[in-house]
Amino acid sequence: MGVEPPAVRPGSEAVKLLDSPAVRVGLSISIATGLYGVSFGALSVTSGLSFWQTMALSPLLFSGGSQFAFIGVVAGGGSGIAAMSAATLLGMRNGIYGMQLNALLRPTGWRRYVSAQLTIDESTATSTGQSDPAEQRRGFWAAGIGIYVLWNFFTAVGALAGSGLGDPKQWGLDGAAVAAFLALLWPRLKGREPVAIAVACAVATVIAVPFVPAGVPILVAAVVAAVIGWFSHGRSDEGLEPDVDPYAEHDHHGAKRAAAAEGDS
Repeated sequence: MGVEPPAVRPGSEAVKLLDSPAVRVGLSISIATGLYGVSFGALSVTSGLSFWQTMALSPLLFSGGSQFAFIGVVAGGGSGIAAMSAATLLGMRNGIYGMQLNALLRPTGWRRYVSAQLTIDESTATSTGQSDPAEQRRGFWAAGIGIYVLWNFFTAVGALAGSGLGDPKQWGLDGAAVAAFLALLWPRLKGREPVAIAVACAVATVIAVPFVPAGVPILVAAVVAAVIGWFSHGRSDEGLEPDVDPYAEHDHHGAKRAAAAEGDS
């Protein structure tokens, strides 16, 4: 008499997937990052964009820094071309991430196009933080899809809430988009040289404001940053870091376990 194979329980594959460290990290980052969408949606509609224009930006552009830069220029009275130029300059880093992830994950067919849209700071950090190729793929897709869904959902929530605030100037919200972008950017600057470049760009922007049309000062700052970056020779471990270090907590617990094991021995 042969031995019957064990029955496959419904949902067992999903349980296995949730046991993946990369998937758990990706889902936790999705919730934390997705909540940013509330502030973007609210600030976008109070900066002058309609609900549907705001909703178009999140699924199509899908890059938090670029989206905040876009509405920051619009809120300052800049043209659409200036806003898109600022967003494009900030989004160029995603192209660099894409080259790295293409070599790492080797997506094929339709996955190449979808993965290109989902390549952002957090999905890159989650994927590259793994050493196992299968976990790298799981982490990328978990973070990318999770953030995409939640970012767009909370953008809608914020846009609906923001539309009830009325004139942004009446509430002092016309500069809120810029403040929110700076709040996201500043904690990600690691090392003295990136901070010095940021300060130099801020000074260049302030100097340019009285002399050029709205939206152009941020492009002047981008040129200043590019020139300094081209001629500088900073350390390779300094730069603009992803929003979240997905393995900081994991490393902390790992260090504690190692110390405990050493004490037992």
